[in-house]
Amino acid sequence: MTLDLANLVGLAGSALMVVAYAYSNMARQLNFVIFNLLNLFGSLLLIWSLTVHFNMASMALEIVWAAIALLGLGNALRRKTQ
Repeated sequence: MTLDLANLVGLAGSALMVVAYAYSNMARQLNFVIFNLLNLFGSLLLIWSLTVHFNMASMALEIVWAAIALLGLGNALRRKTQ
């Protein structure tokens, strides 16, 4: 494995998703906007990385992860405006 830009971007995406997971387990009160944004940006970075170093299973997972994060973000923003 070479440490090229695509791998660095993928590692950054993975780090964001780990931060989101840690935050969800350590926060006294979860801010769903922050949680879903971390997951969304993490999965988008991984998707970008996977366009260079393709893996079908990982790409499918990240697309679903991004979709869930988008839905969660939409719900969180709707709840905030009500």
